This record gives sequence, C-alpha cells and structure tokens, in this order.
Amino acid sequence: MRGDSFSTTTQQSWGSRLMQSLGGVLVGGALGIGAVVLLFWNEGRAVDRADTLALGAERVIDITADHIDASHEGALVHVSGITTVNGSLRDPLFGIEQAAVRLRRQVEMYQWVEERESKTREKLGGGTETVTTYRYEKKWTDRLQDSGNFQESSSHRNPQSIPLEAADWTADAVHLGVFRLNPAQIAELGPSQTLALAGLSLPGQVVDKPVITRGDHLFLGKTPDEPRVGDLRVRFDWVAPGEVSVVAAQHGDSFAPLITPTGELALLENALVSAEAMFASAKSSNTMRTWLLRGVGLLLLFIGWKLVLNPLRTFAAVVPIFARIVGFGTGMVAMALTLVIGLSTIALAWMVARPLLSLALLAVVVATLLWLIRGRNAGHATPSAVPPPPPPA
Repeated sequence: MRGDSFSTTTQQSWGSRLMQSLGGVLVGGALGIGAVVLLFWNEGRAVDRADTLALGAERVIDITADHIDASHEGALVHVSGITTVNGSLRDPLFGIEQAAVRLRRQVEMYQWVEERESKTREKLGGGTETVTTYRYEKKWTDRLQDSGNFQESSSHRNPQSIPLEAADWTADAVHLGVFRLNPAQIAELGPSQTLALAGLSLPGQVVDKPVITRGDHLFLGKTPDEPRVGDLRVRFDWVAPGEVSVVAAQHGDSFAPLITPTGELALLENALVSAEAMFASAKSSNTMRTWLLRGVGLLLLFIGWKLVLNPLRTFAAVVPIFARIVGFGTGMVAMALTLVIGLSTIALAWMVARPLLSLALLAVVVATLLWLIRGRNAGHATPSAVPPPPPPA
C-alpha cells in the first residue's frame, strides 16, 4: 500500500474466459430481445403521442384563471397565471420556515470514498492479467458509503449511518387563480433555488453536533475548515410561487389529464406561454425522446450482438493479435446486424402509421443486406485460372 492507494493483480485463464464468454451469449440474446421490444414499443409510443398532441392542439380552449365556467367542464383548456400558496412550509428540526410550493432539506456527510480503476491486458495463450488500482479520498456525498465493502477498510472507516435524513415538504394546496393544481402538476413546478440562510434564527445544536452557518449551507461539526469523517453539510432548496401555464381538462375547480384514444394529455410550463407554444414544445420533446430511445435500443442491440459473437474473439485470443483481428471483424458484423434488425423493427412499427417512411427504412435494410452478401461473395471468390505457358519453340 502506498499512501491512500494500492493495486492488486489478478489472472484469468483462457478456459475461464471462454466459459464466461459462452455465458455472455445468453445475456446478449436477452439484451437483443429486450432491444427489439424497446424499439417496437418506442415507435408506437411516438406515433400515439404525436396523434394525441395533434388532437389536443385542435381542441384546446383559452380561458382565464379568475373564474370557473361550468360549460368548459371536461374540455381541454389552456390557462396561465401566477401560483399562490396558503401559509408556509417549515422544517421543525432547524426551525426554517418559508412560503413555498416545496421545501427540501439536502444532507451530505463527509466520508471516505473508494474509487477503482482496472486495466486488463491479454497474454499469449489466451489468459488475461488485470491490474486494479484502489484510491481513497474524503468527499462530501449524500449517499452512505459502506466502508465494510472497501478493499482496504481497516484504515478507511465510515459511520454506519447518516444521522440526519433528507426531507421534503410540499404545500397542501397550490392555486392558479380560482383553480387548484393537482399533485402531479405541483410536482412539476419549478425551478428550485437555494434558500439564503443569512439572518435566520437557527438552533445551536442538531443531532449532537454544533450548527455553523457557512454561506448557503449549514455545517454540523466542530471545524468547518477542516471537516472530519462523519461531519454533516445541510442545504435547503425551495420552489417559490411563480408563473405557470397549464393545458389540461377542466375538472371542477382543478385539472385532470384529457383521455384520448391514443393516450392522456396534460402539459405544464413554468412560464407564461401560449397554448401554441406549449404544443410546439411538447412535439419537440416527443421527437427528442423518440430519438433518445432509438439510440438506447440500437446500442443495446449492438451490445447484445457483441456478447453473442464474443466467444469467437475469445477463442482466437490464444494469440493476442488474432483476437484483435477477430474482434474487429465481429464488431463490424455486430454493427451490420444491429442496423438490419434495428431498422427493420422500426420500419415494421411504422408500417401502418407512416408507410412511406417504413418503405424507405426497408430499402436501407435491403441495401445493407446486399452489401453484406456482396462482401461475403467477394471474400470467397476464386482467382481465374492462369493459362499455361506456350511450348518452347
């Protein structure tokens, strides 16, 4: 051991690697199936969401927040205004009180944190050697670090629990004019901001630790400039009443999602914006989410194929240079199979809703297959026969 870091070296035989890679085939197959399901579901979700937003944009009605019109009951409405709350939220432990939509106590403890870095190299014969370096550093973190699981725990001990829990308080009622926001809408309100602690009356001690104000947080311990393992740091965030715009079905003096044949519709923006702008933002979010899930699905599919093909690379690892060559080849095959299966899945999912896009994607799939077949045939082509030399004169 050297300072607060040390290294260990482990060996793995070629046979053990081969058995492990064969087990990875099952994991890869499961990942591939899950990826196909995710891709197919995502395309259906994207179409349904787009149809829901299109229907909502046609039906939405602009209303004001100063009175309730019973004729709009159940209709999709758009309303903007300033939220208000009754009373204040209070942290009973610290005595902090604030007129807020939400008040949150965040707690961090000064602890030992273990970080590890591993480097693996392949050896002649197919085995591997892995060098793992463990580093230990004291950091502020809001999650308990179990030092009992450290590689070197005897000199890096943390408390067994964080003595002060994080807490969250939410206003019982948040109003938008004469309307009440429902719990799901209240949860979307923001943004949160750090509560200023200057000038507040605070207790002298909490959980048997002195309370010292340090800028925007409270330090619970004796020496804030030189914290010790087990010291605490507390910060308060809050969401103030403010501007909000809502699109939802009017439900009495509150709101509820509009139920449509393709899904539920309820939108909220923490600003004064028009219904048109809210639907444009929702459409953009739907597009971004669709592409994000496509990327995740294709990545999972690629990883799955890599795991399925990995035994070939491991088998060739007896000579490391062969392993790199085979690894490159299996990577290219995995990429091609990912594109073929992934794009086919997306195309089939869009067949009913977007047939032209579906046909375009299928064309890309066919082109990829032709490229693969042509490359395979080129690799197996035999050289033409060389005519024998003419007889000597």
